Amino acid sequence: MHIKVCAAIIIESGKILIAQRSKGKTNPLKWEFPGGKVEENESEQECIVREINEELGLKITPAKRLPPVYHSYIDYKIELIPFICEIIEGKPINKEHNELKWICPHSVENIDLADADKILLAKIKQLFRNL
Repeated sequence: MHIKVCAAIIIESGKILIAQRSKGKTNPLKWEFPGGKVEENESEQECIVREINEELGLKITPAKRLPPVYHSYIDYKIELIPFICEIIEGKPINKEHNELKWICPHSVENIDLADADKILLAKIKQLFRNL
C-alpha cells in the first residue's frame, strides 16, 4: 500500500512545531511534523491547509513545497510531501495528538521521530543552514 501524506513545517522564532502521535495510531507516540493524507480529488496544497486546520486549529498558507521523502515501513510505503507553511491566523491547539512541542532543528537527538520524519528533518537542517 502506498500512502501520500503532506507535512507542515511551521517555523516560529527559529523553532519548528512537531506533534506526538496518539497511542491508537500507527507509529504510536512517535513524533512527526503535523499533516495528513491527501484525499481523492484534493491537491497537496488543499490537503495541508485542511489537515492543519483540523488538527491544530490554524489557518496557514503553504509558502514553499520541498522535495518529497519516500520511506517503506513494514506494512506500507509513504510519500511525505513537506511544505514550509506560514501561520495566517491562530495559535496551535492540540486537537488530535498526544502532545505538541516547538523544537530547535539542531537539537533533536532525544526526540523519537517517525522514520520518514527523520529523513525530512535532515533536509530541514540543511535548509536552516542556508537561511
